[in-house]
Amino acid sequence: MPTPDYMIPAVLLEPFSGITMPNIIEIISIGCQGAMIFGGVIPFIPQYLDIKKSGNADGFSTFVCLNLLIANILRILFWFGRHFELPLLAQSIIMVFTMLALTELCVRVKHKGELIASKEHKFTDFDRGHFWKWTYFSSYLQFTVAFTAVVGLLTWIFLDNVYFVETIGFLAVFAEAMLGAPQFYRNFVNKSTHGMSKKMVAMWTCGDCFKTGYFIVRQAPAQFWICGMLQVGIDISIFLQVYCYRNKAAIS
Repeated sequence: MPTPDYMIPAVLLEPFSGITMPNIIEIISIGCQGAMIFGGVIPFIPQYLDIKKSGNADGFSTFVCLNLLIANILRILFWFGRHFELPLLAQSIIMVFTMLALTELCVRVKHKGELIASKEHKFTDFDRGHFWKWTYFSSYLQFTVAFTAVVGLLTWIFLDNVYFVETIGFLAVFAEAMLGAPQFYRNFVNKSTHGMSKKMVAMWTCGDCFKTGYFIVRQAPAQFWICGMLQVGIDISIFLQVYCYRNKAAIS
């Protein structure tokens, strides 16, 4: 029986002969893991570039950085008590350094923009009124190191305590779920989203939807996907603010 003209010659299919369905699934799995590792950082690139270009960080809440620093430090410590997937651990390590870099930029830009030097505030002052509003980046580093040391010591002491470990895990993902809360509050107080990167929030939403689905499919601890759904809800709320405050944003 002659071979129909529409059939693809075998010589053209030869390069793909080694690709089987399991291999394709493995490639997709590796791609998803890569997206989990670096996907959390990507939404902050537009915000970083906007602040660097404009020389103004007033529209961005640095408490977002504090939120993610605490969340990811707790998640790293949670891993020692309950080993979860390594891509999630790698994501947390990368996110800690990213948030420190973004915080450093915001502090430097604010310091440069002051026409009259304000009173210096340091972490070692232990002034609650100026918490996370310090003058120099070194104070933010000191807080990060101190927080990691204290919680790390407690984790080491209570590592065999299931309730303590699970609480650390819940606090880690709950803090991350509240990522958008500081930005939502700032927008609400200002009644404007001016200075906030819409691209950042859009990437937050897409990333959080992907992340929540990943947690469910990969059967991650329940804390992960429950708080992921909460995070998506906050992202959508910020988008509603963009719509509600659109007129004032245009004026600004």
